[in-house]
Amino acid sequence: MPRHNPHKPFTPRAEQMALQPDVSGNVINGLGENSRRKARTVYWALNPDDIPHGRMQRWFYTADPENPHVNQARAWRAGLLEEEVGPLHCHPVERSPDEWLQALRDHANEHVPCERIGATPLDPDWLYEGVETGFSNVIMIAVQHDYEAIATAPDGRAGGEVIRQYGRAALSAKRIATWLRGQGWDADPVTGPMTGAILLIPPAIECGFGELGKHGSLIDPEFGSSFRLSAVLTNAPVAATPRREHGIDDFCMNCRVCEQACPPEAISPEKKTVRGQLKWYVDFDKCLPFFNQHHGCAICIAACPWSIPGAGLNLAEKLERRRERAQAAPV
Repeated sequence: MPRHNPHKPFTPRAEQMALQPDVSGNVINGLGENSRRKARTVYWALNPDDIPHGRMQRWFYTADPENPHVNQARAWRAGLLEEEVGPLHCHPVERSPDEWLQALRDHANEHVPCERIGATPLDPDWLYEGVETGFSNVIMIAVQHDYEAIATAPDGRAGGEVIRQYGRAALSAKRIATWLRGQGWDADPVTGPMTGAILLIPPAIECGFGELGKHGSLIDPEFGSSFRLSAVLTNAPVAATPRREHGIDDFCMNCRVCEQACPPEAISPEKKTVRGQLKWYVDFDKCLPFFNQHHGCAICIAACPWSIPGAGLNLAEKLERRRERAQAAPV
């Protein structure tokens, strides 16, 4: 029996829905398209006037303008973002890929406020439509949420927590870019929530940060879904960190927690075809009004069983034992 959800049923404000464009966000995202293509910016454009949902993006900032948790977090983040990326030195330091990865990790442990670093070659398909880059590698960065704060979603405390972690992720990307540039290798930070040059989830999966969950966010055994991403584009020859799978995709097939927790019922029980790929997908047109009206959401992230502190590692161990038993069973 599903738990009572105090946020259901959800009715969006008429003033917000009057700003909805004629084109569906699901169409922009490529829902139902059988051919591969690059992603298009659907939200969080640097200039809202550049996208169909730009008026809704602007409305987001008017939904709860006096929220103290959100405003305090924004002020704190603004202080972090004053740090600028350093200059590019003219003599590149030479290291082997493995030495680069170790040097990067050592630097991050001492000077970067993040919980995880990974690296992978840049796949051009990760770039947004119309974006070009001369970089060949992606360094991925993860920062973990405070679970008690994110679990208050959709309260403003959770919104403030999201802003703080986007701030930490941005600062981490800037510091890594500064370090790489100081080593003589050009580097460009990519930070959220505003749309940057690349999608962040695909390279995060590729470099071992987890698997895509039913709720459209990454799931990692250690962090659950309770973390945020940033990235650095570079040509520094950093060794790739391996992709990891933990049986999370199969787990999501049989779990309905986030589906039932989602107030606008935007999470599908089945995968959808999106730009030629069968994948978990969240209905943009259903999700956005609730997200905007509550100054962010994160209910699905907090509700995910993997996000409960300590639970994810235990789940991963159980799934691994189950996989080993299945492999050992006689055919």
